[in-house]
Amino acid sequence: MAYIKFFDTTLRDGEQSPGVALNTQQKLEIAHTLARLKVDIIEAGFPATSQGDFDCVHEIAKQVKGPVIAALARTHRGDIERAAEAIAPAGEKGRIHIFTSASDIQLEYMLRKTRQEVLAISEEMIRLAKSFTDDVEFSAQDCMRADPEFVYELVRTAIAAGATTVNIPDTTGYGTPADYGALIRNVFEHVPEAHGVTISTHCHNDLGMATANTLAAVENGATQVEVTINGIGERAGNTSLEEVAMALYTRKDHYGHDIGINTRELYRASRLVSRYTGMMVQANKAVVGENAFAHEAGIHQDGVIKHKGTYEIMNAELVGREAGVLVMGKHSGRNAFRQRLEELGYETTKEQLDVLFKQFKELADVKQSVTTEDLRALVENQLVKVAETFRLEHIQFQSGSGGITPQALVRLRTPDEVLEASATGSGPVDAAYSALRSLTPVPFTLESYDLKAIGSGTDALGEVTIRVAAGDQTLYGRAISTDVVQSSVLAYVDVMNKLAAGLGRSKAEARNMTMAV
Repeated sequence: MAYIKFFDTTLRDGEQSPGVALNTQQKLEIAHTLARLKVDIIEAGFPATSQGDFDCVHEIAKQVKGPVIAALARTHRGDIERAAEAIAPAGEKGRIHIFTSASDIQLEYMLRKTRQEVLAISEEMIRLAKSFTDDVEFSAQDCMRADPEFVYELVRTAIAAGATTVNIPDTTGYGTPADYGALIRNVFEHVPEAHGVTISTHCHNDLGMATANTLAAVENGATQVEVTINGIGERAGNTSLEEVAMALYTRKDHYGHDIGINTRELYRASRLVSRYTGMMVQANKAVVGENAFAHEAGIHQDGVIKHKGTYEIMNAELVGREAGVLVMGKHSGRNAFRQRLEELGYETTKEQLDVLFKQFKELADVKQSVTTEDLRALVENQLVKVAETFRLEHIQFQSGSGGITPQALVRLRTPDEVLEASATGSGPVDAAYSALRSLTPVPFTLESYDLKAIGSGTDALGEVTIRVAAGDQTLYGRAISTDVVQSSVLAYVDVMNKLAAGLGRSKAEARNMTMAV
């Protein structure tokens, strides 16, 4: 069993995501969050790139306690001296991270140096860094596309020069788990002295295998993982910290290693980084995505109601989230629907539940998901219903610009007959109400009309509440629908049914109720 160190590079490699630019205060807040997360090393930035980056690294080194604070540097004297100055406030907790390249394509076109020149410069610069701090990390970019023999030679040279951590990066995301794992294993076999230092893994996600490659490296002896919050970074991003942490935690039976990550800070860190970088987390992202602990399918919902372990391999609370939720949608089952109503405080009879579940399914067919507000409106609308003397059978309306007069046709069914009327108005609701007035046996006056959205999005429910006066009585009608014209008509029909049932209140009673609110 080994302890796996987490080297977080959100503030350096993560910030290299296209379009991301963090200011000093944001970087400090993220760094403090990473400290609460208990990462082992924070790569705070690349001081030689700008005064701003230098200042950020320097402030983090001064203010953030707990993790080692690392600064990146090329194999250039100026870079290393600048990095040493930036991490100075961290004292013994400061690290200089030096990098070069390993692949022939990068040596030829980017560094324009031979292998021997790279080896000689690397040795000299590691020794220079070592004069500033005992904690020196060495990386050679693009190891997966490099000659393995040259990789071994670089590792051997770095260790001899004093590097305490040697990183084997898959900078271009070229590796597969089998190949990358084999490279890490071969480093130990060909460079025995590698057993005396930390071998680190740094993977990119160009082929979607960064997490798998990182875990393959751990299986083959790597004891440091270089990661970012939400997997942000160059191109398709870096290895996701939260995925590796929860894989090692949840499958300790397989990997057998310890980690120091405070998993309950994962979700908070994810939200903070997403907010500051502007990079949204995809809904189905493992561990921190909105759907990571959400269940909609009826079979899944029924399972987690009976025992969470049926479909959850880790608890949402373990990563700092609320307990897994049952998402109400068209795939939801009756058992999940009943439980959700109970959680909202509603008690229903079997007959009421039958009706409500049918209405819920009809609503779910026209909405992507049914919100808590939708459920409350459904239940309250159903539980206060009166006998349907009048039932809306059909509504049809037309409206538009360019001189088109809004008109509506309404058809109602009663126990004895079908009533139908059409009318025009200033809009489709006005036209529909004009048609309904001609069908109302007891005339009444519309005193107020209120429309509000329940939920969010263009498919939100429209809740219409109307107050009418009929002689000495005041009545309220209420209805909900994804179609506001239909909900307006249904609210009107609700008033008609209450009148037929004798449920109106005197104006004095209504006034007293209003004053009591």
